Amino acid sequence: MTATRDTSQRRLQISELVRQHGSVQVTALARQFGVSMQTVRKDLRYLVERGVLARAYGGAIDSNVVGSGQAEPHYEAKRTSHLDEKRRIGACAAKLINAGDTIAIDSGTTAIQLAEAVPDIELTVVTNDFGVLTALAPKEHIHIVMLGGELRRKNMAFYGGLTVEALDDLHVDLLFLGVDGFDLERGISTHYEPEAMLNRKMVEAARKVVAITDSSKFGKVCLHRIIPISGLDALITDTGAPDDVVQACQALGVDLQRA
Repeated sequence: MTATRDTSQRRLQISELVRQHGSVQVTALARQFGVSMQTVRKDLRYLVERGVLARAYGGAIDSNVVGSGQAEPHYEAKRTSHLDEKRRIGACAAKLINAGDTIAIDSGTTAIQLAEAVPDIELTVVTNDFGVLTALAPKEHIHIVMLGGELRRKNMAFYGGLTVEALDDLHVDLLFLGVDGFDLERGISTHYEPEAMLNRKMVEAARKVVAITDSSKFGKVCLHRIIPISGLDALITDTGAPDDVVQACQALGVDLQRA
C-alpha cells in the first residue's frame, strides 16, 4: 500500500514539475526522487498515456504547451515551410551586417535564407550549418570559419564536443540564432540537446544576439532550453508576430523587427 501511495505522490509531483517548468528530464528526476531511471520512465509512460505529458528525447514536455509541435519536423519539410517569410526575415537580418563584422550564423532553414541574402563583402562568418556553408561558399569576399564535429543529418549541421570547443577562443559581433520553440515564460528552446549546448556557447561568444524566426514558432516549447527571451538583443520575425510577443519585447528592451 505504501509503495502505491509513494508512486502516486511521485507522479503528481512530476506532473507539477512539468507544469511549472515546461519539461523534465529522466536523469534529473531519478536523482531528485532517489529512484532508478527505469522507474522514472515508467512514471512518464503512465502520464503520457493519460495525456498529461508528451514524451520527448531524454524526458517529457507539457502536452498542453507543446501540442502537436513536439516532434522535430523532417529537414526537407522545414526547408519549404513558411519559405516566403523566411526569405523576408533573412533579407531583413542581412541589413544588420556591416563590412568588417565577425558574425555567427546558427543552423536552420531561416539561417540558410540569411546566408543567401548576405552581400559579398569583407566579412567573417562562423557557422556549424552545412546549408549556410553552401550558400556562402560562392561569395569570394566572405571568410568562412566552419565549426567541426559530427554531422547530424536530420538538420544537416555539425555538433559535439569538438564543435563547442572550437568556440572557446572566438568572439563575434553578432549571433543570428535560429529558433525551434519561442515561449515568453520558457524562453527559446530546441529539440536537440547538443544544439542547445552549442547555442549557449555561441551566446557567450557574441556581443549581440539576434533571434531569427517565423511566427509559427511562437508559443512552442521544446525539451532543451537555450536562453530566456531577456537574453536577446533583437528579434526578427514576420508580420504574424502576436501582440503578447510584441509587448514583451518592448518591455524587455528587445528590438523587434517584422519583415
